[in-house]
Amino acid sequence: MITFQDIDLSNPLRNAIEDLGFENPTPIQEQAFPVVRSGKDVVGIAQTGTGKTFAYMLPILRDLKFSKQLTPRVLILVPTRELVVQVVDEIEKLSKYINVRVLGVYGGVNLNRHKQAVALGCDIIVATPGRLYDLAVSNVLKLKSIQKLVIDEVDVMLDLGFRFQILNIFDLLPDRRQNIMFSATMTEDVEVLIDDFFIAPKKIAIAVSGTPLDNISQTAYNVPNFYTKMNLLNHLLFDKSEFSKVLIFAPNKRNADRIFNLIEEEFPGQACVIHSNKTQNYRLHSIEAFNTGSHRILIATDVIARGLDLDEITHVINFNPTHYPENYMHRIGRTGRAAHEGKAILFATEKEQEAKNRIEELMNFKIPMVEIPETVTISNQLTEEERPKEDKTQSNNRTSQEYVPGPAFHEKKEKNKKVNQGGSYRREIAKKYKKPKTRGDKNYNKKNKKRK
Repeated sequence: MITFQDIDLSNPLRNAIEDLGFENPTPIQEQAFPVVRSGKDVVGIAQTGTGKTFAYMLPILRDLKFSKQLTPRVLILVPTRELVVQVVDEIEKLSKYINVRVLGVYGGVNLNRHKQAVALGCDIIVATPGRLYDLAVSNVLKLKSIQKLVIDEVDVMLDLGFRFQILNIFDLLPDRRQNIMFSATMTEDVEVLIDDFFIAPKKIAIAVSGTPLDNISQTAYNVPNFYTKMNLLNHLLFDKSEFSKVLIFAPNKRNADRIFNLIEEEFPGQACVIHSNKTQNYRLHSIEAFNTGSHRILIATDVIARGLDLDEITHVINFNPTHYPENYMHRIGRTGRAAHEGKAILFATEKEQEAKNRIEELMNFKIPMVEIPETVTISNQLTEEERPKEDKTQSNNRTSQEYVPGPAFHEKKEKNKKVNQGGSYRREIAKKYKKPKTRGDKNYNKKNKKRK
């Protein structure tokens, strides 16, 4: 098996890798290193948790020369604020023995703070598209010296609606640059972006997006409704030694808060929640509390799914199947990282079976079913979303006998039946001069007037 000693790393990089305790590169790191160093455009397809950040940063740092210039030479675009923090942290670990300036910028922070930081100068800038564009159009950040552009998790960026910001940023970059793109899935939108802006890119595909990771065991429960899911979840979380570090994926922000509040009642002080409505400080503190072990349960939404680098997660619990089956792979990819064993659990109601089937088709793998334990209470309580929809045509304040749908009980008055025709003067002028048949026929009105 190849080791980092076999790769043409500089001594400072090799020393940093040794300090981190890494011996063997992952397949994406091994294959991307010579291609990125060659200067060609690169498209890397690899699943979450396979070491993509090091795959592009090792070759970039290997050839990045010392410079005192203020404008950045490397631009890394990522979809979320958490991923900015994570990538900056990874670069700082790798550049421990290298004199390189790294800056992370993202929304939710005062723009003037970032303007001041940019003015001090940096070699590598890691940014979310929106904040980077704000800094560029304010004329504080100059992008004409960018030599390498890295777009990480590009499929998530396009899903989040960053396409126009990315296209605007391309317009501000120099034509001669190396484009490096990493993604977990190859979608039509990603293909279009590659065709439009990449020059004969070298593609590196490590694993099919639907291939389940070997070191993750998967199980599923058929559960009738939300509150039964909560009863089952609390039953599982009761075993603290088994479920010692649990990441729970919620379908949306509202349900994430709902799940958090109910878990907090059962296990006070053991859970935290993050989603896009939470402040940046709250999100960072929640991740820190989960990473350090002061909280053993973290509830998150799909948008945050790919912006997290969390180690030694014992279980990923999917409170629902994902609408896009590829996202299920990114969810369960949070566990079973770096050769650790991981466990993924899926809850699905009867209405969610179709989504579950799509996931199994993508993976070409049938998730083993597990019966709900007898000690778990099957609830009849339904959430607002689960209740049958009422007939909106009938007022809730009337009985069915009283309610007779139909027109208003009186006719409109004559004056209220009139339609605004634009005034008599305008109508008379229109009759007299008429509209030309075509724009070019300037003499049409004159001819018409003579005939009369």
